[in-house]
Amino acid sequence: MKAPEEEIPLKQAWESLLTRLETIFGKRPDLNGVLFLIGVQELGQGVRRFSKEEKQDLMHIATCKVLSYGGFYKLEGIDRDGWPHWTPTQPLPFLSLRMQEELLKEYIIEYFRREVFPDL
Repeated sequence: MKAPEEEIPLKQAWESLLTRLETIFGKRPDLNGVLFLIGVQELGQGVRRFSKEEKQDLMHIATCKVLSYGGFYKLEGIDRDGWPHWTPTQPLPFLSLRMQEELLKEYIIEYFRREVFPDL
C-alpha cells in the first residue's frame, strides 16, 4: 500500500485513468467496470455478449491479473476454451473495504501503465 502522503497521486492517477477510459468508451466506468474491461482484454476473445457467470469470471480474471503485480497470484495456464486460470501465491492482507479498493486501484493503474497507457 502507498503511504498516506502518496494517496493524492493515486487519486490523481485514478481520475486520469477514468477520464481516459471515458474518452474512449463514451462512459465513465466505476471500479467494477474497469475490472470488466481488463477481464475482456485479458481473455482476448474480443467484444461479445457475456453471460452473467462469464462476467463474474471476467472480473475474477482481472482481479487476479492486477493482483499478480503484487505477487498475490500467478498465471496457472489457459484452458481449452481460452480462459486464463490463476493460482494464489500468497495470502492477501486483511484490509478494510476502503483499503481493498485502494489496493486494487493501485494495481489497476500499474496494469494500465504496463499494458495500455505507458504515459499514464
